[in-house]
Amino acid sequence: MTMTQPIATIHVQRAFGAIVEGEAVVSEEGFSPRYDLDRWSGDITKPGHKLEGTNIGNKICFFPTAKGGIAAGWAFYDIQHKGIAPKAFIFGVTNPVMVQGAVFAGITITEGWSAEPSEIVRTGDWVRVDPQRKTIEVLRRATPSGISTA
Repeated sequence: MTMTQPIATIHVQRAFGAIVEGEAVVSEEGFSPRYDLDRWSGDITKPGHKLEGTNIGNKICFFPTAKGGIAAGWAFYDIQHKGIAPKAFIFGVTNPVMVQGAVFAGITITEGWSAEPSEIVRTGDWVRVDPQRKTIEVLRRATPSGISTA
């Protein structure tokens, strides 16, 4: 992986998984894989959710909170098995079931942040998540057309 100088960096409190890079999807609303997500398409389908219609497959997903209990954990494995999982979940606050599900599914997950992501990262930005260093770095900004640029 080529190391690009970051535009901005967020530090996280807890993190697990592989280093991943990808397009950011930033939400101001919490996330439940059971109730907010169509687990056949990877689209947010909950009516009224601020990301309704957004596909999270292969993205770096930022959510302030995780919603859900025991069924949410297996849902991560389900979407990973179907090839529609995000590369990473970045939560402000999560719960042990979500962490267990992400670890079991091999999806990078973080919790807690040094700065509010919505003030630093925009949907469409290209970001790197490094769980070992506990950092999220903005590498490229999205253009108005939604395509990341260097």
